[in-house]
Amino acid sequence: MQNSTRADVDPFIVMDVMEAARRAEAAGRDIIHMEVGQPGTAAPAPARQAVAAALEQDALGYTVALGLPELRAAIAQLYGRWYDVDLAPDRVIVTAGSSAAFLLAFTALFDAGDRVGVAEPGYPSYRQILKALSLTPVGLPTHAEQGHRLPPAALAEADIRGAIVASPNNPTGTMLDHAELGGLIEACQSRGRSFISDEIYHGLHYGARAVSALEISEDVCVINSFSKYFSMTGWRIGWMVVPEPQVRVIERLAQNMFICAPHAAQVAALGALQPEAEAELEANRAVYAANRKLVIDGLTAAGLTAFAPPDGAFYVYADVAHLSADSRALAAEILAEAGVALTPGLDFDPHRGHRTIRLSYARATGDIAEGMARLARFFASRAVSAPMNGS
Repeated sequence: MQNSTRADVDPFIVMDVMEAARRAEAAGRDIIHMEVGQPGTAAPAPARQAVAAALEQDALGYTVALGLPELRAAIAQLYGRWYDVDLAPDRVIVTAGSSAAFLLAFTALFDAGDRVGVAEPGYPSYRQILKALSLTPVGLPTHAEQGHRLPPAALAEADIRGAIVASPNNPTGTMLDHAELGGLIEACQSRGRSFISDEIYHGLHYGARAVSALEISEDVCVINSFSKYFSMTGWRIGWMVVPEPQVRVIERLAQNMFICAPHAAQVAALGALQPEAEAELEANRAVYAANRKLVIDGLTAAGLTAFAPPDGAFYVYADVAHLSADSRALAAEILAEAGVALTPGLDFDPHRGHRTIRLSYARATGDIAEGMARLARFFASRAVSAPMNGS
């Protein structure tokens, strides 16, 4: 059969790295995983307990397309606790992970052929989902010297119909303050453009907390997920918040595209939002803070100092141009020789990512310490050898 042109999307390179690491482990290698943004911890105990109880009492069939009403209400209450935002539960839509929310938002807000701004470096699936929907991603470069913060002028001057912005950002960990985020929202809204705020790393900060776009405007689309702060990647459960007039639009799309988010995952998410889960989740964040220091100190000691220290999330995005002009080849060599899986920057920036790598520090501290020790030995060996690929 013939493939559509919409299907011509790039691979998600980090998933290819995961598969290469899996094959190495199957062959008997010991691999330290610093490639994927996946917490090494399980869903919080109240989430697991809620599902265990539901399995004994409930058929866990379809829910309504917008999600369990009690879960939507609990998510709305979260905005009151975290941001002092009075959010109506009717504006909350439960989705099958943030990925489903991206599909729903892009489909609801843009027509085929529209141009949508995305920061570079940024989450690679934005570009590929946009392409698959016959939309055109428009890269908006950011720079380490400015902490990878996107200036409002970049949105104002771009020929786009709207934009998606993440704070904290993947892969850089950059976080926007109230004024910076407000400037980006204003740059879109004053020109009649849609603004999507990706907030899936909220809760993972190392100084001031992250600012939600809902603190600034109601006329935005906010996307979040239980994957990162709540340690629920494989449960595939997320949510979005949209202006009231768009709820029915999203509902009709969700009914037809997904029917509903997984019922069991919704039950788990409701458990994760209970007060009893907070101490466990905050303990996880303390681990990430310790891991962050290990990675920053280790890279600096190894002479890799060209990176912006992350404000949030659990990544460091580092320039390795002095080692290689091909980050994909370098990542493969590090996996083969050092037994550490990390992600080449090409996943996040198709134009400049050949000179960068992303290191995730989401796993246990012992794993991160061992990974950095292996990387230190690898980088030390490169310091006394010829640069790769003539770089």
